[in-house]
Amino acid sequence: MLTHLSLDELIADTEAEILRVIEHAEDQRTAALYDMVRYHLGLDPSAPARGKRLRPLLGLLAYESIAGDHRKALPGAAAVELGHNFSLVHDDIEDADVERRHRAALWTVVGVPQAINTGDTLFVLSRMALHRLTDLGFPDAKVLALTRLYDETCLALCEGQFLDIWTSEHGDEPISVELYFDMIGRKTAALIAASIKSGAMLATDDEHVIDAYHRFGWALGIAFQLNDDLLGIWGEEQSTGKEPSDLAKHKKTLPVLYALEHAGPEDRVRLATIIRGRTITFDEIESARAILERTGASDYTRAEAQRYRDQAITELERAGVMDGRAAERLREIIVSAISA
Repeated sequence: MLTHLSLDELIADTEAEILRVIEHAEDQRTAALYDMVRYHLGLDPSAPARGKRLRPLLGLLAYESIAGDHRKALPGAAAVELGHNFSLVHDDIEDADVERRHRAALWTVVGVPQAINTGDTLFVLSRMALHRLTDLGFPDAKVLALTRLYDETCLALCEGQFLDIWTSEHGDEPISVELYFDMIGRKTAALIAASIKSGAMLATDDEHVIDAYHRFGWALGIAFQLNDDLLGIWGEEQSTGKEPSDLAKHKKTLPVLYALEHAGPEDRVRLATIIRGRTITFDEIESARAILERTGASDYTRAEAQRYRDQAITELERAGVMDGRAAERLREIIVSAISA
């Protein structure tokens, strides 16, 4: 059992597995394509910062907490990270985001056509990573079940992105809090839940345990998103203007939607006007933030994030089969979901 490995070492193992998948696929004629893949993943020599690799890390810790040595689960972890990143390439294009991880988004560097193709390549590489599980001795039926989970999760991601784009295109139509939870369930929680469930599926055949880990991942995914919603408005860098607030980006996150549903008529009109504005000044951001606080939107969002965090802890304990050190690290990640 390798529970003594640090989280950074688990991430390094995941990145090595990802590079193995890439190197197995590339050839001299298409080397530039795989350079684009590495650029987006932050695995090129010039990368200033890499992603947190949260999703594969959670899958490895789930596997380790049940079965020990994480190395057999690395192809599954690589598949999750590659799949997550295919969606990010496409999201950046669809949302016209020009930056990803503090440097130029791929599409701004290589153009939209090549970026779309790179996203497609990442999707295919993620499935190829899953095939390596067969080489490591996992039964075909288990690999097929994992592939089905992966496909269902990718479909949920696409559905969540559809809802996100649709609500942005229909900005004058009200978006309910209920619809928002549905959207983030598909777009955020589904992949985190699948990451953790895949680790459990590789580690055990006990459906009770697998289902508990899946529910744990779902609740954790919602908690993470709600925490991001809080940080996007009240985080230190957003409050000081060092980073653009979600309000400046016209994002209708949970605090905004809650306030629009619960504010008085004057505040509701004022907030809607600010959010719909072509550009938003710092004073308008402060005004919007004050409305959110008056309506209790920040308290509501924080309470919901804590509720889902507590639900995640309950489901993790309900699984009841965890190695102590791995379980401790999973709990640390849960607690970190609430930092705002």
